[in-house]
Amino acid sequence: MKWRLLFVAAILAVLAWLGVRWTQTRRAAVAPAAVVDTAGAGVRAVQLYFASPGGDSLVGEPRELAEPATLRERVAALVRELDRGPAHGGVAVLPAGTSVRFAYLDPDGLLTVDLSRSFVQEFQGGADAEYLAVASLVRTFAANLAGVKRVLLVCGGEPIATLGGHVPLDRPLEVSDFP
Repeated sequence: MKWRLLFVAAILAVLAWLGVRWTQTRRAAVAPAAVVDTAGAGVRAVQLYFASPGGDSLVGEPRELAEPATLRERVAALVRELDRGPAHGGVAVLPAGTSVRFAYLDPDGLLTVDLSRSFVQEFQGGADAEYLAVASLVRTFAANLAGVKRVLLVCGGEPIATLGGHVPLDRPLEVSDFP
């Protein structure tokens, strides 16, 4: 008699467990589709700056990008998009292959960005091209990264005096100087 009670109890426990599992899978199968939340999914609208077709100013271009978790990844994503070039009427101004090695934003709003050597090695152009390349970076960073007031560009882990001889890069660039 004792064995029968244990056997019946075991059968009831297994049936109860199966019932709970069936109810859980049934709820998951009929659950309403989740609303797509771009903020929760990590998608963010950004503003990139490229040279105008005439090459005399910068023009903004909105895009949606995945929102990376770290500052370095956010800065790298912005530079990657600038390197890819515009989709609508602007002109890419970054030297080909420019990428981000490191980025740091201090509490006073100084963003230090260590760019790949391609930034200097692949640069071609005069004073206007140099200004537009630097301004493209500064304005894009300031528009998309909260708290950026100044930008210091370094290359390959070392300070650079200038990109092409016209814009001094040996000190931080004030965002307000690149309207």
